[in-house]
Amino acid sequence: MTDATFPHLVDRDPSVTPEQMAAALVPPRQFEGASFASYRPDPDFPSQAEVRDAVAAFVAARPAAKRGLFGRRKAPDASATSGVYLDGGFGVGKTHLLAAAYHAASGRRTFGTFIEYTALVGALGFAGAVDLLRGTALVCIDEFELDDPGDTMMMTRLIKELSDGGTRFAATSNTPPGALGEGRFAAQDFLREIQAMSDRFDTMRIDGLDFRRRSTEESAVTVDDVGAVLETVVATGVTSGSPDSADRPGGTAHVTRDGFRSVIDHLATVHPSRYVAVVEGLDAVGLDDVAAFTDQTDALRWVALVDRLYDGQVRIVASGTPLDQVYPESMLSGGYRKKYLRAASRVVALTRAD
Repeated sequence: MTDATFPHLVDRDPSVTPEQMAAALVPPRQFEGASFASYRPDPDFPSQAEVRDAVAAFVAARPAAKRGLFGRRKAPDASATSGVYLDGGFGVGKTHLLAAAYHAASGRRTFGTFIEYTALVGALGFAGAVDLLRGTALVCIDEFELDDPGDTMMMTRLIKELSDGGTRFAATSNTPPGALGEGRFAAQDFLREIQAMSDRFDTMRIDGLDFRRRSTEESAVTVDDVGAVLETVVATGVTSGSPDSADRPGGTAHVTRDGFRSVIDHLATVHPSRYVAVVEGLDAVGLDDVAAFTDQTDALRWVALVDRLYDGQVRIVASGTPLDQVYPESMLSGGYRKKYLRAASRVVALTRAD
């Protein structure tokens, strides 16, 4: 295959219906088989096993009888808890535990990122989203965001409406590794933002190291010739991110190749709720001439795309600046630090060839 024949990510501009958005509220494919038994806690960090067992108990417990919104419980009790909130650093298994809760729960349940739920409200309206989710036994919210007051208030209201009907919740959020005290601060932020609901959530801190980084010095992989690597991917039909690609007819892997700047410009024309459809069916994306961001809006759009690439386990083949080093210090020291560090962690995994 020659460079000219590679499809382009920027040519993808899919439409997504509300029904498709709702149908997509399931765990990402790398967590299709996630269970509490398959979670491997790090023995150096006892909180991992403790939280695993606590979440399993929460899922197994029968929901408490309906009570007044402001009714308080005297002590934590899995049977009386409307929600659990998992707070911790990157790569400690929070999403695995969230997916395990989804699979272990009985009755109707949904799984999505904070952004996916807010996009659903945007597409259906608040009342429409409540009608769609009403009667759900368990709503799993990955990467609960606290940096957008409007979206946070909207999600708080959604939680209240559904909780009053008996729905229970499991949520995760990220804390930068090594940020002393920041994990507790994030948990306090969450409880404050959900206001009247805070007495019905148990917050659980998970400590540990980022499993996606095999050493503290590891960085995102770059290549000299993106096209040559993509040709190998297509020829072998196998990528690290998509283990089932070799089972496709002819073993063909689906890849795209674009300039990094072109992709960033394209993202500005596509609503983030459609990013999942932009990368659907891909095994690898090639990016030429990666460069550091100068605009925070561009950086945040890229973070949203990285989340979708990671959910789909789409390998990234890139040249130029390592993708975990594209955020200048001015951005890393700002309010979106957590998002940038999460994306940096994920691209380290997605750029590895093994």
